[in-house]
Amino acid sequence: MARTTLRAAAVLAVSTALMLTACTTTPGTDSGDGEPQTGGTLKVLANGDVDHLDPQLVAYVPTYSVMRSVSRSLLSYAASDDAAERIVLQPDLVEEVPTPSADGLTYTVTLRDGVTWGAPDGARPIVASDVSRGIERLCNPHISGALAGYFQGLIAGMDEFCTGFDAVAPEVGPIKEYIEGNEISGIQTPDDRTIEFTLVEPASDFPFMLSLDAADPAPIEALDALPDSPEYRRGFVSSGPYQVAEYTPDAKLVLERNPAWDPESDPLREAYVDGIEMTMGVEGDAAMQQLQAGSADMLFDLTPSPANIQQLKAANDEKFSTMENGGVDQFMWMNTASTNNGGALTKLEVRQALQYAVDKSAVVQTMGGADLAGVTNGIFGPGILGYQESDEYATEGGKGDPEKAKELLAAAGYPDGLTLKMPYRNVGTQPDIAQTVQASLERAGITVELTPVPPTDYYANFMTNPDNASSGAWDIALVGWSPDWQGGAARSVFQPQFVFDGTPQTYNYVDFNSDAANGLAAEALAAATPEEAADLWHQVDEAVMADSPIVSIAYRLKPNYHSARVGGFEPYAQSQNGDWTNVWLTK
Repeated sequence: MARTTLRAAAVLAVSTALMLTACTTTPGTDSGDGEPQTGGTLKVLANGDVDHLDPQLVAYVPTYSVMRSVSRSLLSYAASDDAAERIVLQPDLVEEVPTPSADGLTYTVTLRDGVTWGAPDGARPIVASDVSRGIERLCNPHISGALAGYFQGLIAGMDEFCTGFDAVAPEVGPIKEYIEGNEISGIQTPDDRTIEFTLVEPASDFPFMLSLDAADPAPIEALDALPDSPEYRRGFVSSGPYQVAEYTPDAKLVLERNPAWDPESDPLREAYVDGIEMTMGVEGDAAMQQLQAGSADMLFDLTPSPANIQQLKAANDEKFSTMENGGVDQFMWMNTASTNNGGALTKLEVRQALQYAVDKSAVVQTMGGADLAGVTNGIFGPGILGYQESDEYATEGGKGDPEKAKELLAAAGYPDGLTLKMPYRNVGTQPDIAQTVQASLERAGITVELTPVPPTDYYANFMTNPDNASSGAWDIALVGWSPDWQGGAARSVFQPQFVFDGTPQTYNYVDFNSDAANGLAAEALAAATPEEAADLWHQVDEAVMADSPIVSIAYRLKPNYHSARVGGFEPYAQSQNGDWTNVWLTK
C-alpha cells in the first residue's frame, strides 16, 4: 500500500504548479466544434517528461494521456463532459464489465475479437496470457509498480509470487525466466480469451482497479528488456491507436498511427488525428501564449496560471474549463502522537474545536475562489463513490465558528487557548493558505507558529518521518490526497491514510485507526451493488470524521485549456485532461 501512496503524494506535491487527479466540467467546455475531422498532428506542450513509458509502472496522472494513446486497458472510461458519465466503467479490451461470483471472490473477463499488438513482425492477437504477464510484471525486482500493492494483497497467490520474485536477480534473463516459469494461482487463463481472477476477499472495487494501466496486458517482447529501461522504451509494443515513433527524454515524444489497431475493436477511441507530438521543457506562460496563438493545441503537465485564468474568465473564453478532482487538496492532520501542550490534541474536544475554528471559505478564496476550489468536510472529495455533501461540524458558509471552538477548548481545559506548530510547503499558494489558516485559528484563541519547509522535503523527509510526529516537531499540518483511480476509488483514499494494523503506513502520520470505520469498509468492499458500496463508504467517512483526526478543508478544480483548432475536447477522467484519442483538429 505504501507503493500506492507514493503516487498520490507525488502528484499532490506538484499540484500548485501543475495538476493532479476526477471530475464536473464547468461551462466553457466546447465539445461540439462541428463535425469531427480526420488528420493532422496534435501538438502538446509539456514542462516535464512522462514518469514512465511502461504501463505497469505509470503513476503520474498526466502520463495517462500518453497511455490512453498507446496502451489499452481491460476496462476504462469514456471521455465526457458529464461528471457522472465519465467515471462509469466501460469495457475496453474485454467484452463487458465483469460481475463477481456468488461468493464475491471471482471475476471472469473475456477479451474482444480483433484486439491486437503492433508487434515488430506485424499485428498479433492480444491473448489471455498477455494479461497474466502484465500483472506478474508489477512486482519485478528491478523496479516494482507504484500501484502493485493493491493487486498483491488482493489476488490469490500474488503475494507468494511476488515474494519469490524478490529473490530473483534484477536482470533481463532471470526476470523473464521467473515470469515465464511461474504463475499467480489467482489468475487462470483456460483459453486465449478468458481470464479468471480469484481474490482472497470480496472487493467490489476490483473492476475499477482493472482500469489502471498497471493491469494492462504485456506482450512477450516486454520481457526482452528491463522494465522501463531505454531498451524497453525503444522496443515498446503498442496496443492502442498510436505507437511511439520518436522519443528523446525530457525533450520530445512523437506518436504515430499504429497500423495494427482495429477501430472496430475499440469502442472508446476514435483516433481522429494522424499523430501526436509532445514537446517538453516549456514554461507555463510560454505554453499559454502558443495555445492562444494557435501554434500548439493542448497541455500535458501544465495548467493556466491564476493570472491566465482571470483573463480567460473575463473574456468568457470557451476553450477554458475546469473539472472536479476526486481528492481533497487541503486537509489538516492533527498530531495525536505528540505530548505538546500536555497532549492536548489527544483530546477529542480539542480536535473538534479545530474543526470549528478553521475558516474553510477563506481558504477557498485563497485558492482562487469558487471558480477553482470548493469546501470539503470529509475524507472523500467530489467524484469518489461514497462522497456525499454532509458536515458533522457544520458552520454557516463554511466560515467557521470561533465561539463554538472557544467553548470546546475551555471544556477541554484550555480556556486561554493553545499554541500550535504548523509546517507548510514553501511553494506556490501554500504560504498564503497556511497564513489563512493561521488567521482563522487566531480568532478562536489558537496561536499558530508557522515553519516553512522546502517542498521537496515536506513529504519525503518531514511529514513521513515518524520521529517528527512523536517528538512534537509539528502539531497541525496541511496535506493533500488524490485517489489512485476513478469512481469506486474510496479504498485508495481510506486504507493508506486511515488504517493502522500495527505496521506503520507512510501517509498515516499518527497511526490513526477506527475499528468502526474498518468494519464498514470491509462491508463496502463486499457490497453487491455500487449503490450499497457508496452508502457504506459514506458511513466510513462519517466514522472517521467522528474521531476528528483531520480537518477537511477544500478540493481544487483542475483547469484545462486548448487551442481554437481543437474540436471534441471532452475530459478523460483518468488523465484529467481532454482525451487525446478523441479530439480532432479543425484547421
